[in-house]
Parts: sequence; C-alpha cells; structure tokens
Amino acid sequence: MFLRSRSRLRATATAVAVGAGLLVAATPATAAPAAGLRAYLVITAPNDTAGAKTAIGGNGGAVWSSYDAIGVIVAHSSAGDFATRMRAVAGVQKVGATRTSDVPSAAANPAIPAAPSQVTPSTGEPVRSDMSQIGADRAWAVNQGSSQVTVGILDTGVDDQHYDLKANFDAANSASCAYGKLDTRAGSWRDTGSHGTHVAGTVAAAKNGRGAVGVAPGVKIASVRIAEEPSGLFFPENTICAFVFAGDRGFEVTNNSYYTDPWMFNCPDNLDQDAILEGVRRSIAYAEGKGVLNVAAAGNENYNLANKTSDSTSPNDSTPVNRSVSNSCLKVPGEVSGVVNVSSITSSNSKSSFSNYGTEKIAVGAPGDSVYSTVPGGRYSSMSGTSMASPHVAGVAALLKSVHPTATPAQLREMLATQADDLACTDSRCTGTTARNNFFGEGRVDAYQAVSGSQPPGDKVFENTADVAIPDAGSAITSPISVTGVDGNAPATLKVDVNIVHTYRGDLVIDLVAPDGTAYRLKNSSGSDGADNVIATYTVNASSEVANGTWKLQVRDVYRTDTGYINSWKLTF
Repeated sequence: MFLRSRSRLRATATAVAVGAGLLVAATPATAAPAAGLRAYLVITAPNDTAGAKTAIGGNGGAVWSSYDAIGVIVAHSSAGDFATRMRAVAGVQKVGATRTSDVPSAAANPAIPAAPSQVTPSTGEPVRSDMSQIGADRAWAVNQGSSQVTVGILDTGVDDQHYDLKANFDAANSASCAYGKLDTRAGSWRDTGSHGTHVAGTVAAAKNGRGAVGVAPGVKIASVRIAEEPSGLFFPENTICAFVFAGDRGFEVTNNSYYTDPWMFNCPDNLDQDAILEGVRRSIAYAEGKGVLNVAAAGNENYNLANKTSDSTSPNDSTPVNRSVSNSCLKVPGEVSGVVNVSSITSSNSKSSFSNYGTEKIAVGAPGDSVYSTVPGGRYSSMSGTSMASPHVAGVAALLKSVHPTATPAQLREMLATQADDLACTDSRCTGTTARNNFFGEGRVDAYQAVSGSQPPGDKVFENTADVAIPDAGSAITSPISVTGVDGNAPATLKVDVNIVHTYRGDLVIDLVAPDGTAYRLKNSSGSDGADNVIATYTVNASSEVANGTWKLQVRDVYRTDTGYINSWKLTF
C-alpha cells in the first residue's frame, strides 16, 4: 500500500531468463484466472527449486514465476490445502499465501497503462524549501549527479514523457512487476496513478529552468511498477520481482515509498507471513549483493515501530481485523536489515505528525510535508508523507554514488549517517540524543555534504566470533580484537557492532576499551529494559586513540537471575 496519510502508500513474446533465475514472458498473456485462485510463495534453498516446482504441479498448483538464485517460487493454486500439502514436500522450507483475495483477472493479460497527454510547464524553477532544507541547492553548484548512476523507482509507475523527467528516464531498464511476473513491454512501467511520478521528480527532475528540480538532477531514473490494478496494492511477489530486477539491471539505488501488502506488519509466528518475510528479505539481500542501496519510507501511522502492540488495518485486500502484534513483526521493506528507513520532517525540522518513528528503526529523516513535484501529464502537485521524504534520501544517496562510484551499499549507508545534520527531539515521545534519536535516526540528510569532498568510510573490519560467557551478577568479562594495518588514529565514527545473547538486557553494562585502557561507555544498565539480547551498532569518537592494538569489548552483568554470553562483535575502521 502507498505510504500516504491512510497507511503509506515487454518487447517480444519470447521467454527470457534474468540473472536470479526469473522465468518470464515479455508479453505475459495467459488464460484468465478462475475464481478462488490464490498466489503463494514456495521457498527452498537457493538454486534448489526443481523438486519444489515438480511438487507444485502435483499438488494442485502451477508455477507462475521463479527466482532460482534465491530459492523463491511464486505459485498459483485454487486448492484450499495447497500450502499445507506443499509444506510437507522435501526440500521446501516455507510456504505462504501472499494475499487474502483472489489473483485479479488483470494478471492474465495486463494492460499497458495509457500514456497521458502532455503539457509543457510555463513556470520557472524556483528553489523549493525542501531542497534548500537539505542543502540540495548548494549541492547543484558542485555536482548534480552522474548519468552513470540509476535510481530505480519501485512504485505505481512513472510518466516517462513528463517534461521534467524524460531527459533522465531510462526506458531500457524499466519494466512492470505487477502481478508477480516481469513484464518488459514498452510502457508497462507507466504510472497507474500519480504517486510514482511524484517520487521520481523529487529524486531527479531535470534542472532545465522550468517546473521543479530534483535532489540529483543529473542521474538516471528507471521505473519498476509494482502496484496492481485495480487494487493499487503492492503484493509480496511484486516486491520480490522488483528487487531482483533492480539487482540484475545494476541499479545503484532504489526508492521504496510503500509497504508490502496486504499486512502492515508481517509476523514470523504466522506461516503465511513468515514466508513473505523470508522471500522479501532474500530479494533485498540479492539486490544489495549486486551493489544496490535500498531506501524506504517508514510509514504514516504515527506509530512507534519499536513498541508494536496492535494492528487494525490488515489484511487490506479483504476485511481488516484487530490483531495483536509484537516487535518481531516487521513492516517490509523498511524494517528489513540493510534498508535505509526514512522518517518525515516538517519545514521547521520537527517530526511530521503522521510519520512513524522508533528507536533503532529510523536511519535518517528528510522533508515530507507539502513536497512539490512532478505528476503525470507534465503537471505538478504537492503531496505529504514519508513517501515524499524517502526520495530525498534516495537522491542524496545517488549524489554520494556519483562522487564515490566504487562505494558499497554499506559505505553509502555510513556516509548518509555520518553526514546527516543532527536534529534535537521535538516532543516527549522522542528519546535518545540530538546526535541520534528515535524520531530522526542520525538526523536530516545533507545533499551538500554528499558532494563537497567527503571521503567514503574505510572498509577495514575486525571481528571476534568466539562466545564468551557473562557471569550472572559477576565480574566484568572481555572479548579482545587485535587491530593491525590501520594507519594513524581510529576514526571519530568508529563503528562497534555488538551481538550479545542475554535475557533481560537491562542487566548489562557494556564498554569499549581502547588499547591504552580508555573505556568508552556503549550501554548503561537499566532496570526497566526487560527485552532480550543486545544487537546494536554503536558509534564511538575514538579519534584520540591509536588504531592498531588490542581493543576489548567489556561486559558486566550487574543484576542477578538472567544470564547470557557475547555471541560476536566487530569494529569497522
């Protein structure tokens, strides 16, 4: 679904094979689906789908599409017990229905969205407040972005003939993934609404003296339509198809201003939703493995994502029900590991009233209130939502990639975070520090810093994976890492990744101890933090410390009863 105020948000008929093992037809006409036909994800080990494909046919189903490299098959079946039967098949790891409604008739022969008639904008191109707020106007004087960088707009589609978008639009790498099957027919990528075109303009509307200008007006944009008609929803098989396509086509960045329908939160204790989580996670990991940085909108429910309790909006493709949810239930793609999850800020740098938030859930913030951008037909409109904030961040990431073409997705994430402008808390729900809090994450993205000569972070990583038991209410224990080959001092943004298995983590006090014995407090104890495990990344200003030497993670359990161990930890210089 779109991340709006409500909740969000083909050339020939020959068979082709995309790099992840996606089997598709460029013109996907098939027999109209019968009533009761549902879509399922069947998940196996990567590159081990053959047996499951055979079993699908033998259990009342048919293979609709397949992503062999990640072990994800999309199947259609009208059999009510299809999922139960397939879960018993050897080699099948997970099976889940992707929707609670029938596969629409449009899936059999998807229409090419109509090309809207165009008008040429007559107005000038004044600098808008959202662009000056993130320093984009100053960035343009330095670097407007490289045409070698492509941002994939995974959305409702894009009007490729819009006056402000056509110069930057990459039709050769655009497609539709609606209905869970790749469609590369010309025009399949066009907008079925206006949302995707608006997002595209914020990323890369051309700097041509008319209309509007995007954050990175020199980069390319490609459209991957994932919204279906007539529902307008973004189902899991569509999302998976789009991320695989993004990886195979070599996009540098994707923007994802939606959540994957029909569940606002997918819970691992539900077999259907667990399969959705796994399938989408694998497709995102596949894209990142191909060098893609994925950026997403955090959502518009004014919801604390770090304290999930209930959901009354799902499933949104049939009849929503009130259900209890927990923090293990995730909104995807935004809460999937590696995705840059973006909150929305106002022109006065406060949290937008609608924006979701949450400790360790928000990476950065960006303007999302009344953002003026392109809509189909050569026109323009103002929209609000985290959907509008996310493309600002995707644009800044594109600028970073333009300046640092060899930067990895991890390095781009690091630069987005370290260059972000700190924002102080704006109301009592906000917790954390000005440097990092649950409203804005690391702060407001900075386009000017992205192009003004900053260097990408180093990629020297040192890790200790040996388990070290933490005595209950006992003395502090340490786990060492020997650092060698790093010139000079440690950085001011030394990253410390900690993975500790321990019930009631509030018992723990955690320090990083430098080679000279200086201790840097990472975590204090807390009698009110009863959650399990410490899985976190801390940033330490260790610039006064010589990098080489033995660093230690020091952990002490200060209360009785609960126990655990250091599972692993690492330093990134």
